[in-house]
Amino acid sequence: MSFIENEFSIHKSHQVNTSIDAGQFAGSTELILITDHRTNKCRNRQQIIVNEKSENYCRNYMRKIFRKKTLYKRLPIFQWLPKYSRRDAIGDLIAGITVGLTVIPQGLAYSNVAGLPTQFGLYGSFMGCFVYVLLGTCKDSTVGSTAVASLLTYQVAKGKWERAVLLTFLTGFIEIFMSIFRLGFLVDFVSGPVSAGFTSAVAMIVSTSQIKNILGVQSEGSSFLQRWISMLNDIKNIRVNDAILGICCVVMLLGMRTLGKLKIGPKAQDEQNWKHKCVNKILWFMGVMRNAMLVIVCTAVTMYLESQGKHYFKLTGNVPEGLPSIALPPFSIAPRPANETYGVPEIKGETFFEMIENLGYGLIIVPMIAMLENISACKAFAKGKPIDATQELLAIGMANVANSLFQGYRANSGLARSAVNNASGVRTPLANLYIGLVVMLALVYLAKYFYYIPLSVLGAIIISAVIFQVQYHVIKPMWRSKRSDLLLSFLAFMACLVMPLEIGILVAIGVNLLFILYHAARPKIMLETMQSVDELKFLKITPDRCLIFPSAEFVRNLILKSGCQSSLPVVIDCTYIYGSDYTAAKVISSIVDDFKSRQHKIIFFNLKPSIAQIFEGLHAQLILCYNVDSLSYELKNHNGYEDNSGNNKITNTIAVIKKDERFRYLYQRRKTITIDEDRIKFCISFSKYNRCFPNEM
Repeated sequence: MSFIENEFSIHKSHQVNTSIDAGQFAGSTELILITDHRTNKCRNRQQIIVNEKSENYCRNYMRKIFRKKTLYKRLPIFQWLPKYSRRDAIGDLIAGITVGLTVIPQGLAYSNVAGLPTQFGLYGSFMGCFVYVLLGTCKDSTVGSTAVASLLTYQVAKGKWERAVLLTFLTGFIEIFMSIFRLGFLVDFVSGPVSAGFTSAVAMIVSTSQIKNILGVQSEGSSFLQRWISMLNDIKNIRVNDAILGICCVVMLLGMRTLGKLKIGPKAQDEQNWKHKCVNKILWFMGVMRNAMLVIVCTAVTMYLESQGKHYFKLTGNVPEGLPSIALPPFSIAPRPANETYGVPEIKGETFFEMIENLGYGLIIVPMIAMLENISACKAFAKGKPIDATQELLAIGMANVANSLFQGYRANSGLARSAVNNASGVRTPLANLYIGLVVMLALVYLAKYFYYIPLSVLGAIIISAVIFQVQYHVIKPMWRSKRSDLLLSFLAFMACLVMPLEIGILVAIGVNLLFILYHAARPKIMLETMQSVDELKFLKITPDRCLIFPSAEFVRNLILKSGCQSSLPVVIDCTYIYGSDYTAAKVISSIVDDFKSRQHKIIFFNLKPSIAQIFEGLHAQLILCYNVDSLSYELKNHNGYEDNSGNNKITNTIAVIKKDERFRYLYQRRKTITIDEDRIKFCISFSKYNRCFPNEM
């Protein structure tokens, strides 16, 4: 119901019966926003005056930054650290060690996805954790290598560690600037269907990239199809031992994952005895620690076989011991000649600007996708609480800048790792401290043993982890809810598989925006023949959303066609027009001129003052009505009932103004009421603003 029908006795007589093509003007019913149409224009004017008299904006902004509330908001550790208890410390310690033992094999495995030496997966898994302790807002979130970050790093950096580290450094600063300018809302432009299709494509691509380690074949190319074609061409060189080990590891990991979800005894924990609880904890621990347990067992077996001179499997290779040195990321690549003896290819040198050119639009895509992944992980465990996207951007940006100083590549907040953290009983973000310490201890004391880890085991770890990121469970709900979203998700999935990942996601987002623009360009227009209490008939046209440039011509054609087919005055019910622009103003001006040339009255009912100001900027002679009295008066004029008494006109006008809440305050502040033929201008005056609001009665 519109404003005109809710508050006054204008009754619908009958639906308009015209020959207008219904299919041509059938628009979308979505994106209807109902706003408060009683906004006081005077109040907005006063607010402008108050703002102009206020102090300098920069001074106020700086004052807001350096205050206690802002400090607590931007350093969340001050909120939970004073309340930290012994119980919190025990929970964080257990969760940190548990997740840390999970991060080590994942970090080693994801470095292969990124096309980097094995140690880089661990270099980017400890400093980010330390930073997140200070700046992070989500207790369950952990910072480290993820499938999405690793795959994007591979496709942008092309397997060169110098580019990967510089990408981490620059994207970290970009995320910091995004947080300063509060650009966290950009994640809203990636819809759920697009995100589901993108995540599923990443899972398929990452799994494909690790099949080469399981089968022991060559795999080249940046897209899904290119990798499969390359592997099929080299299938004759398959390594049987690696294939058997890899397949067995995948089966074992999936079985242990299922085992970790089993529970014995009563479902309610209060009804379980100590035996049930003990067995359930052991089963859960085996499910959580399956990656670490498998790596330890396979590494021990491989070490024994190697000591016997039996080289059955392709191994990870040498991993440098100790922590990486602190240094700025490389801002250039020094040329290095080829070494045919050791099979080292030639490396061409690159300047800083050449490196930036090679990174290309990955500098924009990587932070956007990282923000989407981080916010998704936080929302998964927020339990309905609001997420501070600005603070999360700042935390992840600072974490990646810190990672780049230790030669680490991109680190994001992973959903799978965060789920393990949550299930381990984490209490505060301090658990990230223990995760970082576990990774550092592994680099210092266990790096020499990483040499014996079979690559097929690392490939099995990744495949068993990412295969569950395929969003097949959203197909049925999308089909029941809105099938066009399912089409959009499938498009995103196929685009990311066929094209490079960063191009595929851009294509999917672009198509999604086209869907939105189409709905904006085809609003639903309601055409009705109505009559007032005075039995004055008129044609009522009600758009259901804002009038902006995509929909301007569509609405114009409808109004003109309706006006030509009926001699009744046309009333545009502007209740739902909550926004407009210059293009729409030009269209409205042309419509008014066209009606005026045909001496056909067109009235704008309940048009928001802010929108009226846009239309009047092009000197459009609008007839504005905000209540039934003024509307009836205009309709009488059109039907030849105009009152020739000037005094009565002034009296009626003042009475109408008094009744209308929109202009009550203006009447109290009036200076003059003048008559200019058929137009009454109601002039008001503020301290330094003198403006007349045309209110044609």
